Amino acid sequence: MYRSAFVPADILIPATADMRDWSVIACDQFTSERSYWDRVRAETSGKLSTFHMIIPEAYLNDAPVINMAAETERVMESYLSAGIFETIKKTFVYVERNVIGGVRHGLVGALDLDAYDYSRNSDSLVRASERTVVERLPARMLTRERAPLELPHVMVLIDDPEKTVIEPLKKKTGSMKKLYDFDLMEDGGHIRGYQVPEDQIVKVMSALDTLAGRGVQVVVGDGNHSLAAAKELWERTKKGLTPEEAAVHPARYALVELNNVYDSGVIFEPIHRVAFNVTPERLIELMKEKICCSEGRDVEYIIGGRKCGKLRIKGKTFGGMIEQLQSFLEEYAAAVDGTIDYIHDEDAVMRLTKEQDSVGFLLHSMDKADLFKTVISDGIFPQKAFSIGHARDKRYYLECRKIK
Repeated sequence: MYRSAFVPADILIPATADMRDWSVIACDQFTSERSYWDRVRAETSGKLSTFHMIIPEAYLNDAPVINMAAETERVMESYLSAGIFETIKKTFVYVERNVIGGVRHGLVGALDLDAYDYSRNSDSLVRASERTVVERLPARMLTRERAPLELPHVMVLIDDPEKTVIEPLKKKTGSMKKLYDFDLMEDGGHIRGYQVPEDQIVKVMSALDTLAGRGVQVVVGDGNHSLAAAKELWERTKKGLTPEEAAVHPARYALVELNNVYDSGVIFEPIHRVAFNVTPERLIELMKEKICCSEGRDVEYIIGGRKCGKLRIKGKTFGGMIEQLQSFLEEYAAAVDGTIDYIHDEDAVMRLTKEQDSVGFLLHSMDKADLFKTVISDGIFPQKAFSIGHARDKRYYLECRKIK
């Protein structure tokens, strides 16, 4: 009996779609760059595409979420009825994704939500990496609750310095069935996926069992809130189930991509902040008074599209500094009816801060080797503390799984 929280799944791959049109980036990317999503919408119009099964956050204010969720449900049902999917039974998909700086290697499979707890002081096998903002969960829960399918943009990490779980598969692709091999839209790089055969699944699960013995096996890297929404819905669902029913219910699991934090293609990038509808000079003045000190960590601030200086913010650790910055920005924005957005690319920060009444903050990246140590010793990071890769390196929707 395996102890791992990550297990094989029945995975659906489109058999009749143009894969480039089919696969679009995670819904929580480019939220302040609507033009990106407008291009994707135009390109996928009238075509089989995951775009029609998601709600880009850039569009959340366009209509009631319940109406948009009903439309995504309708599309999913129509795709299922049309039989566009091939079902790959009880498997992992081994993924090679060309990203900026190299190749990222991963495994798509199912994560056991019973082994996951996103609370700050969790001691579960699967833990969050950042603070969960409960206000962000209802829209995600509504969308998932109605959906017959799930599409993963969640990326989770293992601490495997000996590279025993995923990396051995790199030499086995010649004997694996290739499921897809194509260029992703909007400069997303190239992606290849292979069905992992049964003999290799056994080896993967054995290696994962070894990691499970360390206490924490998996830390969520990207998609914390989507996974938290899945967890909340599962907790609600299983209350009406017998133990036998709960053990096999599809909603107990969430489809994710598993990556090794030591993979050379897993690159931690900072997530920058831009505050809108604020008075930049006053905001900076208050920051200097309240959260800056001679000992801390430096953050550059941007006004009018140019770098104006650095602030040394309190915090003994990277996470502690972000906690100070985040708390201050949230409090200030609430007081003046401002907003905060989280931006992955420095160029986008420079461009967005050319708008009046805005100020940006450029953060530095975190040493990825410290991720598990910090989660174990200090608990979760603040919201949006780091990102796996650049914005266009984020996971694209591709594989699906039935959750009804």
